[in-house]
Amino acid sequence: MLDLTQVLLSASYLGIFAIVFAETGLLLGFFLPGDSLLITAGLLARHGSLHLPGIVIAVALGAIIGASVGYLIGHRYGPGLFRRQDSRLFRPEYVTRTQEFFARYGGLSLILARFVPVVRTVAPPMAGVGQMPYPRFLTYNIVGGLLWAVSVPVLGYWLGGLIPNLDRYILLVVGAAVVLSLIPVVLEVRKLRAGRS
Repeated sequence: MLDLTQVLLSASYLGIFAIVFAETGLLLGFFLPGDSLLITAGLLARHGSLHLPGIVIAVALGAIIGASVGYLIGHRYGPGLFRRQDSRLFRPEYVTRTQEFFARYGGLSLILARFVPVVRTVAPPMAGVGQMPYPRFLTYNIVGGLLWAVSVPVLGYWLGGLIPNLDRYILLVVGAAVVLSLIPVVLEVRKLRAGRS
């Protein structure tokens, strides 16, 4: 936690905004520490090093603007990538599946994606590739971004007051949060595989 804490204290709210923006808006940002960043920021707010409202504003702006950029990248460049019939990674049928997925789950999938690492990076561009109307995307983007920006830092803030010396166990807390957030994805994948059999 020490390195992440030092990064947060030196970069402050602008750094939080930049990291969240990169994680949610740039396809290469999936390796960035989204949930651990937010939980750590909440813990720092509990100890008075940062202010919780500032964290929430920085995260919300980074998440909403970043996801909009991701959507625009997918909308602009995605269809060209997926037209190539011989591509293993960008197959045309993936666009069809994406369109069907968003037609079926729509906004709920975008909101839930906020809480799943990697998925929150991939979902906005795929919504753009799948030609989800931008006003509809933006509505769910704002709702999901605000829920994520408030709930995860507040969880860190609350746990910091509940459990003494929680900063020593931050990796365990983040690991548990990641596992819990992946459960719905695993269940959905199993359901899809069972449907194909």
